[in-house]
Amino acid sequence: MIEAKGYAAQSAETDLAPWSFERREVGPHDVQFDILFCGVCHSDLHQIKNDWFPGIFPMVPGHEIVGRVIKVGDHVTKFKVGDLAGTGCMVDSCQVCENCKKDLEQYCLEGNTGTYNSLSRDGVTPTYGGYSNTIVVREEFVLHVSDKLNLAAVAPLLCAGITTYSPLKHWKVGKGHKLAVLGLGGLGHMAVKFGVAFGAEVTVLSTSPKKEEDAKKLGAHHFVVTTDEAQVKAAMGTFDFILDTVSAEHDFNMYLSLLKSDGTLICVGVPSKPAEIAAFSLLAGRKSIGGSAIGGIAETQEMLDYCAEHNIVSDIEMIDMKDIKSAYERMQKGDVRYRFVIDMATL
Repeated sequence: MIEAKGYAAQSAETDLAPWSFERREVGPHDVQFDILFCGVCHSDLHQIKNDWFPGIFPMVPGHEIVGRVIKVGDHVTKFKVGDLAGTGCMVDSCQVCENCKKDLEQYCLEGNTGTYNSLSRDGVTPTYGGYSNTIVVREEFVLHVSDKLNLAAVAPLLCAGITTYSPLKHWKVGKGHKLAVLGLGGLGHMAVKFGVAFGAEVTVLSTSPKKEEDAKKLGAHHFVVTTDEAQVKAAMGTFDFILDTVSAEHDFNMYLSLLKSDGTLICVGVPSKPAEIAAFSLLAGRKSIGGSAIGGIAETQEMLDYCAEHNIVSDIEMIDMKDIKSAYERMQKGDVRYRFVIDMATL
């Protein structure tokens, strides 16, 4: 076994703290890389607090992972020692079901294996994430990372990036479309960047007027304060798509009213309570609500390559590992522009 160290929550009631554990040895199809940077996702906090479902403890969070390869298995062909590598929200899947064969491992019919708070395919061994010094992942779930970009700022692309890139590609959002991005946080700021890069006319919808300047700096063409009745009324029926990144409770019916006929509200945020949606909100205009998780491995690699070609990274604030508790507190208040990234050299 490989000795590893990281930060773990021992239960849903405890804070993250240093913890030593073991990774599996590098098998024939595995890649081991030392973790240089790991992004901090709001879902890390949700999972260590059991907000969505009971967790597997001790829990080492982190699924926005970049680092450098230090060992590869005998049958590995895509990576060599010294390569930059990344791993996102999943580390395995059945690889044989209908969805996996379509490069949709995120929708594996047997359930994909999460990078942390999940069980390996043996159904027994817990997975541990990127708040640690090293990780072992099977080759099919390791991604190539360009050396052209700021590596720390690449890390959040593995979740926040692909979570917004994938639905925009799936719904073919681009030139001629009016796209609204609801919420300007870790996901929202990436949605703005991709929407603009794809040629859409992008509007940010936010409850905070203070975010307008940032939205425009990120490339947004317009800004609507959703607590301003006059601005909301003026925006009714104007958008082809709304990419909803908000994980707090909010009124879906009001946002559906902002869509054109045949418009689509795409959910990528995960509120802890189910939404109440009036049938008339959908019937009046033949509107749709869709949802999207992360992307498959092939699409995630496509996204990373696109970002390298177009110089797109996340806006980040670097933190030391010991400061994770205060980072979580700030994240809950929305006090981050727009993603915390842990410098794992501080572990």
